[in-house]
Amino acid sequence: MTTTQAVARSPQDLNQFRHPLDPLTISEVATAVAIARNDKHLGRHYRFAVVSLQEPDKSVVHSFQPGDPIERQVFLVILDNDTGISYEAIVSLNQDCLISWQPMPGIQPRIMTDEVVEAEAAIKAHPDFQTALAKRGITNLDLVMVDPWVPGHFGLAEEEGVRLARSLCWLRSSPTDNAYAHPIENLVPIVDLNKMQVVRVEDHGVVPVPSSPGNYGPDFIKEYRQDLKPLQIIQPEGPSFTVEGHLVRWQKWQFRVGFCPREGLVLHTVGYEDNGKLRPILYRASLAEMVVPYGDPRPNHFRKNAFDVGEIGLGTLTNSLKLGCDCLGEIHYFDAVVADSRGGSILIENAICLHEEDYGILWKHVDWRIEDTQVRRSRRLVISFIASIDNYEYGFFWYFYQDGTIQCEIKLTGILLCAALNNTPQYGTLVAPELNALNHQHTFCVRLDMSVDGEQNSVYEVHTEAIPLGPDNPYGNAFVAKKTLLASESEAQQLIDPFSARYWQISNSNVLNALGQPVSYKLLPGDNVLPFAHPDSSILKRAGFMTKHFWATPYHPAERYPAGEYPNQHPGGQGLPKWTEGDRPLENTDLVVWYVFGHHHIPRPEDWPVMPVAYIGFQLKPAGFFDCNPGLDVPPSPKHSTCHAQP
Repeated sequence: MTTTQAVARSPQDLNQFRHPLDPLTISEVATAVAIARNDKHLGRHYRFAVVSLQEPDKSVVHSFQPGDPIERQVFLVILDNDTGISYEAIVSLNQDCLISWQPMPGIQPRIMTDEVVEAEAAIKAHPDFQTALAKRGITNLDLVMVDPWVPGHFGLAEEEGVRLARSLCWLRSSPTDNAYAHPIENLVPIVDLNKMQVVRVEDHGVVPVPSSPGNYGPDFIKEYRQDLKPLQIIQPEGPSFTVEGHLVRWQKWQFRVGFCPREGLVLHTVGYEDNGKLRPILYRASLAEMVVPYGDPRPNHFRKNAFDVGEIGLGTLTNSLKLGCDCLGEIHYFDAVVADSRGGSILIENAICLHEEDYGILWKHVDWRIEDTQVRRSRRLVISFIASIDNYEYGFFWYFYQDGTIQCEIKLTGILLCAALNNTPQYGTLVAPELNALNHQHTFCVRLDMSVDGEQNSVYEVHTEAIPLGPDNPYGNAFVAKKTLLASESEAQQLIDPFSARYWQISNSNVLNALGQPVSYKLLPGDNVLPFAHPDSSILKRAGFMTKHFWATPYHPAERYPAGEYPNQHPGGQGLPKWTEGDRPLENTDLVVWYVFGHHHIPRPEDWPVMPVAYIGFQLKPAGFFDCNPGLDVPPSPKHSTCHAQP
């Protein structure tokens, strides 16, 4: 990442924007910070937790024409370390002024990267921490690694209103060693982040630090496989997509690329060109929350429940991608801009990757009677970003297919969170001598602001039922798909049911296909799970959205995050569970769909020392959106690209 401090910005800078949804630039972030700082005389004790584009109203976006003037506004969340009070602010870049300033008492913004760095330094310098290390025979502080974590909320009076971090500790055996192989068990230093002072050092007893190495880098691998032949991905005429600013066109797809420090990659105004008309499907799509609850009840583990979007700011941890490593082929990269907590602009180069992939067969048929074989190969467009959150890496991939399908896939890799084994690993798996990898889950919530041929949509539950044996089913083989309107928010709260092949269909009854059916897209679930936490547990009070896999709400601009705007140290009850108490009607409305899906991780030895990628996601598939197979016009592959058989 590259950091840039506040810079001068001329009014002409606004002319570079092609669209109101274009992400913020370095100069815009710097200017917004400078305006807020100057207007409110903000000193060094103020931190900038959020500096993000204030997205305009939908009406502005829908009516925008190239060349129209663009109003650029920036949303900020600013924390006063002296008082502990946070403020929401909106800055107008066009007017060069602060237009809104609202105190937000009682909330805690996300933890910030430079807070983490400062907290680690404060912990290492504290004599109580050094004494606890000495009890364990650890004297070299340079080999100690401290990971400050958000503390959650457990109703403790002494924590109310105090901005805290609870820290996990690790020990390297050498400067390049994998510290996560050597947890310093039972040692939990706690920091007041506003004062940047150690509150206390919890020590639940000395446990030997696991000594087995867990290294995976090239310096530690004695011999690589020697039988891999080159596999080249080449596009001699370049890619089939075009990019104009943040507008992407590929085949018949069109969408805009956005980015925000909380969610990371955002997709805007997704549409498909059909018979010369661009037909909308999604207005906005993003990962709205991500929760990782661990299943170990012991004193130094039960608070491991991270909200990686709302508490940490997923977008701020985006990797800078490199060609030939994270992505292959003809790549187009988008940079991203975030702010550090002191208001400096940070440029993340190559934050978002755009490329094409071959994806096997799109469709095929062999008519043996006339000796005719027709096959078309599938190609998909991939747009992705990767974030590193302490021990884990997450790849977030959106795929667009030539048959109108949209797929969301999340790839999980990185390093398991382990504890030192001092008894039977009841809540984890032995993955190395003395090392217990803890049971946990990764729960994701994607927010899909639907616009299936317009914003008047309805949602249906569809499942398959067997027809009872009788006159209508004399042979016992009949079954039908049953479609039920979900007319209200309470009806739309649903669970997956693979035994009935359940899916959900988003339809526009105001637009009919050639067969007289409402145009529709259906959401097809993939692997999934429910939480195993008790309903009265802290995590389910704070992340109640995890109890259902499917939610739907009428669009409201303030309803953006399923656990609420500020989940850090919040007791819960906000977000989707709160909004849907009103049981608002859903039929023929501007509809937002929330899909919740979880990866259940009971670790295995094969996940150590670095975890092979695990995959999870879902699909949005056209279901009557088109009159027939939209991939009929995909041309046959040229002869020079056919396969070559080995003799």
